[in-house]
Amino acid sequence: MNTSTPFYRWLAAALLSAGVTLPAQAQEDPIKVGILHSLSGTMAISESTLKDTMLMLIEQQNAAGGLLGRQLEPVVVDPASNWPLFAEKARELLAQEKVDVIFGNWTSVSRKSVLPVVEELNGLLFYPVQYEGEESSENVFYTGAAPNQQAIPAVNYLMNNVGVERWVLAGTDYVYPRTTNKILEAYLKGHGVADEDIMINYTPFGHSDWQNIVSDIKRFGSEGKKTAVVSTINGDANVPFYRELGNQGIDAADIPVVAFSVGEQELSGIDTAPLVGHLAAWNYFMSVDNDANYDFIDAWIDYTGDEMSVTNDPMEAHYIGFNMWLEAVRKAGTPDVDAVKDAIIGVTVPNLTGGYAAMMPNHHITKPVLIGEIQDNGQFSVVWETPSTVAGDAWSDYLEGSRDLISDWRKPMECGNYNVVEASCGGGVEAQ
Repeated sequence: MNTSTPFYRWLAAALLSAGVTLPAQAQEDPIKVGILHSLSGTMAISESTLKDTMLMLIEQQNAAGGLLGRQLEPVVVDPASNWPLFAEKARELLAQEKVDVIFGNWTSVSRKSVLPVVEELNGLLFYPVQYEGEESSENVFYTGAAPNQQAIPAVNYLMNNVGVERWVLAGTDYVYPRTTNKILEAYLKGHGVADEDIMINYTPFGHSDWQNIVSDIKRFGSEGKKTAVVSTINGDANVPFYRELGNQGIDAADIPVVAFSVGEQELSGIDTAPLVGHLAAWNYFMSVDNDANYDFIDAWIDYTGDEMSVTNDPMEAHYIGFNMWLEAVRKAGTPDVDAVKDAIIGVTVPNLTGGYAAMMPNHHITKPVLIGEIQDNGQFSVVWETPSTVAGDAWSDYLEGSRDLISDWRKPMECGNYNVVEASCGGGVEAQ
């Protein structure tokens, strides 16, 4: 029953005035929004801000009248950068707290921990961070970048605009960097890059001793070919990594670093003067000159009470995902999961870069791709961008087991890994 209709609200008021007690749902219980982000541990440097972003967006929506005449109630948990704990906390949100939707996760290993839980309990997860692709779930909406919306354009920029011929693929040792680098290695070799011109290195979460690795990078880049570092290093390990680059005098003009997991929030904790000229690839930067962006920044500074607060790409992804969810709930007339899943395909909302984001049938969204150069104030100057938005691919065109797969969650296909050559659905979340 849709308890948000004018008739039902009139009936509820009439019954209450007559002294009739209504069931809890009829009294317009709040719509519960789960927030699943690490507030402690190695990923807190990145994820705590996303929790606060969601609280701000919910507060704004409640001040505007809520949703379907009901208030939104945030339910915050701390999975503490502990990947198995993410699954436990997701189960707590869905089974105990009965949330209607979850916004959360940063690392892919945490998302993969949560994924079977949201599928088993038929929850909704909005995931706001760039990831490696090679996955599709009818219960997950990927509002961060897929590889074709970040990694591939960044490599193309370095290859075509900077003249890079040698490549260091440096990442944290987990699924996102390993799969992304697998895609990039195949892409580079497909463009004629030799094995000896690709150096790959992985380090654990929280890694702090970068002296030897940075020395190796410096040596690798001194052999006569233009060299760049493609960084998928995550979390607080970025602080000592960039510090060591400065210590060893690695200048962006000699060996540029393009990062996929370093934004304004991560740079706010370090001296960026030695890093000027290094790059990051995102779909949003705080420095974007746009009225919607300025309004968002002002609201964020007002919410935090800190004039030095910064905004970043995953914050924009939560902004987009939250507004898409709101619109889908309005369209469906209910926060019911199955109704929202059907209603959200095709929903289009403004982004913060002056355009619009659309939810595609593969549960990925359309995004512009921007390359930003680090400035000495910790901000990024946009040096390149795509002429239009790019639709996210769930499956890479550059991996043998994926290039023939598409994802389309609309009826009648409703398949996350449909093989267009075999004309069949694989039936699972992942092809591997």
